[in-house]
Amino acid sequence: MKEPHHRPDRIPGRWALPVAAAVSGAGTGMYVPFTLVFFHHVTGLPFTVVGAVLTVTGLSGLGVLPLAGAAVDRYGAKRVQYVLYGVRATGFALYPFAHSLTAFAAVALVTAAADRAFPAAQQALVGEVTQGADRDRLQAATRALQNAGNGAGALLASLVIAFAGPTGYTCAAWGNAVSFAVAAVLLRPLRPVRSTAPRRRDGYRLVLTDRPFLVVTGANFLNALNYSALSVLFPLFLLEWLHAPAALTGSAFTVNTVLCALAGVWVGSRVRRAGARRTRAAALGGILFSAAFAAQIVLGSLRPASGPALGLALTAVIVVYTLGELIHSPAAEVLAVSAAPEDARGRYTAAYQMSWSLAKAVAPSLFTVLFAADGRLPWALLIATSAAAAVLLIRAERRLPAEAVRPVPATAGGSAGPSTSSAAAASTTAPAPPPAPAPSAPQARARSADARVAV
Repeated sequence: MKEPHHRPDRIPGRWALPVAAAVSGAGTGMYVPFTLVFFHHVTGLPFTVVGAVLTVTGLSGLGVLPLAGAAVDRYGAKRVQYVLYGVRATGFALYPFAHSLTAFAAVALVTAAADRAFPAAQQALVGEVTQGADRDRLQAATRALQNAGNGAGALLASLVIAFAGPTGYTCAAWGNAVSFAVAAVLLRPLRPVRSTAPRRRDGYRLVLTDRPFLVVTGANFLNALNYSALSVLFPLFLLEWLHAPAALTGSAFTVNTVLCALAGVWVGSRVRRAGARRTRAAALGGILFSAAFAAQIVLGSLRPASGPALGLALTAVIVVYTLGELIHSPAAEVLAVSAAPEDARGRYTAAYQMSWSLAKAVAPSLFTVLFAADGRLPWALLIATSAAAAVLLIRAERRLPAEAVRPVPATAGGSAGPSTSSAAAASTTAPAPPPAPAPSAPQARARSADARVAV
């Protein structure tokens, strides 16, 4: 039986997901650039206490990922998204009242758990509403608008704080809560198409025995360290090793955010038109990361004294880095979504999201320890991890489902080309011979699962 398929311009509520991502991204942008200062002002607690609580609750929040994945498979990604939006909105609305350590830790823990689970649910939702190359389009659009929202939120928060002083942090917290509530409302028109196959009973055992998918997840952990470099290592390297003006740090974030927002969809479309396999596009993104990091080693060795020359060089590095991000991110995310069986997609995306969360947790201590020995060592490590990730992705390519590796183009009528999940041919006027007996849906899924794990 042919499964429903929609082009992005035919998905019911087609722009609901990207627009909701932009609005919630604006809320996130209101506090991420100055997290410690933000929570210090809205709670009144010392910086050291705020930092310790955020670290502990952030790591503890990882424990909710498996539960979120199971909930997505049971109830659907959209319903889980609603719950997570509600939890995040409530959490930020309560932050200004959480002046005691216990209250702050409780609110931070619940909010951190929702924050950690949200990307997994969102990726599963992309898989529920699109197929084939349409997933790449929707993912690129969602990421581009989310980055635009991040930049707009950061700018708005800066203006509010500049005019309102410390009270502006409270306003930003409530504005963040409102953004999550509005995003939930904007998501309503979206109509996911869920699998009607019986729900699996083997839970996460299926994920843990899927070795090709685990290789993809491991490669993503190595590449996820590259994303942490922008927020953790770039500022440290610029200020402490190159002794660059502090303004360059903000400029780097601005260039990255603007390019992601403006060029994300265009770069993604160019990669798709080139016919690149998702594994190789993700590997190419990692290689571009490596090129940017190699340039940082060169800058760290030369240490140019000229301010304009250093600014120009750093801008070039950020452009190459951002290009790597724009190529890697959509390909890697959609690769993971498409490699997952439909009836276990929530668990798969939760396991994949764990690689992002672990990288974010490990990166600060890893980078600072290496930096203490030599400011160029962290960049050398990231070059090695990016290269290793590229090799893993290429080697796993032939063991992954074909429709996960190479996006299936949509026809003018909105149907995908042949794939394992959409194998029925388009109707024709010429008579066709009787088809050979096809296996039942449970048999086909069982064979697919056996092929995936027998590697």
